[in-house]
Amino acid sequence: MPKKDYLKIFLQRMRMIYYVIAYPLFQLFVKERDNNILFLSDSRTTFSGNFAFVKDELVRRGGYEIRGIFKKSLKTPRPLKDYFRLVYFLARSKYVFVDDFYPLIYPIRLKKSKELIQLWHAMGAYKTVGYARANNGYTLTHRNYTKAIVSSEKIRKDYAKAFGISIDKVYALGIPRTDIFFDAAYAKRVKEMWFKKYPVLKDKKILLFAPTFRGAGQKSAYYDFSKIDFAKIKEVLQDEYICIIKLHPFIQNRPDIDFENDPFYLDLTSEREINDLLFITDLLITDYSSVIFEYSLFNKPLIYYVPDLEEYIGSRDFFYPFDHYDYGLVAHNMDELVAALKNPQVDLKKLKDFKDYFCSQCDGEATKRVVDTFIGG
Repeated sequence: MPKKDYLKIFLQRMRMIYYVIAYPLFQLFVKERDNNILFLSDSRTTFSGNFAFVKDELVRRGGYEIRGIFKKSLKTPRPLKDYFRLVYFLARSKYVFVDDFYPLIYPIRLKKSKELIQLWHAMGAYKTVGYARANNGYTLTHRNYTKAIVSSEKIRKDYAKAFGISIDKVYALGIPRTDIFFDAAYAKRVKEMWFKKYPVLKDKKILLFAPTFRGAGQKSAYYDFSKIDFAKIKEVLQDEYICIIKLHPFIQNRPDIDFENDPFYLDLTSEREINDLLFITDLLITDYSSVIFEYSLFNKPLIYYVPDLEEYIGSRDFFYPFDHYDYGLVAHNMDELVAALKNPQVDLKKLKDFKDYFCSQCDGEATKRVVDTFIGG
């Protein structure tokens, strides 16, 4: 192992030295309980996403002691009480779920009987993560998962590489939060909810603009708004559409436009989950966001707005060549985006192949499979 990788590991442990020392001590005196389940996240403030679905299924079955320890972001200071209760419940819980990068957990040597399960928040295999990224080197990050989920059998190998674990630890069970897409009653309720909350959405088609972030990660995330002309989009579509803005929650900067006082735009970035918005979306503009996988289940037109595609490939890259993902139109500049907006399309043959490859285990039963497989019937 290169010297610089040893230094990475040393620094990771030093940043978390309290937990590295405290956890083994707590493990000596706190009994691990088979029915205790802990959910941990540094990118959400409550049970949502995959966590919410798994927790609700556990509650429905009964007999489990469930806790969640959350904070809004990596930059958010950890409350003092968490320094005690996090280590205590980590020692006490047989099952520990994470759904994203969670730096505190990686330097700790967990008890062998403990299950650390990655309910990765993103569906499919799009932009590279973890050890799948070029020149990532060796660190402790992601290495100690005992199990992880993916949305398709064919991408198990990709996440085994990304998480630095053997492929037998990666389970193609589907993504729990996608179960709602197969629930007609839920679809009806959520549409009624949006139209009641925002009556203006009833009268026109809905364009959803949902780009992902640029930058190294949560702490440095941004989007280059100089590459998109919101006035031009409005000029082309305002007679027929309303545009919902849903930026990735990591994006720190904002465009120089007053969405609040513009009737064409509705900024719903503060909504934590994007899934519910897909039920009312008629056309999606995105880029390298994994929302392309969820949206594929609706068989609707999609535009990839990727003015920085080559730059993104050079800095982040994808699990597969970009043309494996583009079942909609691709726009590299504003002129191409305007043309696509005037005539949005979806390649149904390519869409079918896309879903077969990346989404085969998303069928409305993922949550039950996750709980059955990892915790028991």
